[in-house]
Amino acid sequence: MSRKIDKISSITTRIGERIRGLRLERGYTLSALAKQAGLSEAFLSRLERGLASASVASLVQLADKLGLSMQELFEDGAQPARTRVAVHRSTEKAALIAASGYRWKRLAGNAPNDNMDVFQLVFPPKARMKLMVSHPGQEHCFVLSGEISFFVGAERFHLKTGDGILFAAEQPHRVDNLGASAAIVLMTVARAGHTPTSMEWWRALPRSREIVTPKVKMERAKEEA
Repeated sequence: MSRKIDKISSITTRIGERIRGLRLERGYTLSALAKQAGLSEAFLSRLERGLASASVASLVQLADKLGLSMQELFEDGAQPARTRVAVHRSTEKAALIAASGYRWKRLAGNAPNDNMDVFQLVFPPKARMKLMVSHPGQEHCFVLSGEISFFVGAERFHLKTGDGILFAAEQPHRVDNLGASAAIVLMTVARAGHTPTSMEWWRALPRSREIVTPKVKMERAKEEA
């Protein structure tokens, strides 16, 4: 009987850890995911810590919001140290970054020893990132469609479809969508050493640390007029 209880406890803990890891990777806060899945924040917190068991209906809701099948949710989650082959599908869901209003989807680079990460970013019409961000490594962004302003420190770069930018990602940076339609950006990050792959490795910088030149202030005022 004790073996059965231990097995159930092990599975519950594993599912909780998987839900928490996927929640962080997809940019959800505890309260946001709980609300979307129709659960209380306190219950989801206990579930992630392996202190509670969820009904099948609750797990279906969580898996759906995390963009997984039930089978994937129950998988061990073990992965190779370095990706050998990875395929991404157009049907995979993108996660919402609530603080910035844009959506992102990891396309490749989820293993600990991968040397780079690849993401697709979707910026809604007239969207502006509220905060500058920075992270280790080098970053390249290629505009697949739309028109954006790309800020790196005090510099501003006007990028259209087919344009790209490479920079040291430790510098504060952010994006404004200038167009009337969504802008889609392919972002590739070359890691510095063994940087963790969770989106928590992004560091949002306070607005007070953003460097804004008089020219940028003037251009913003025109856009907002």
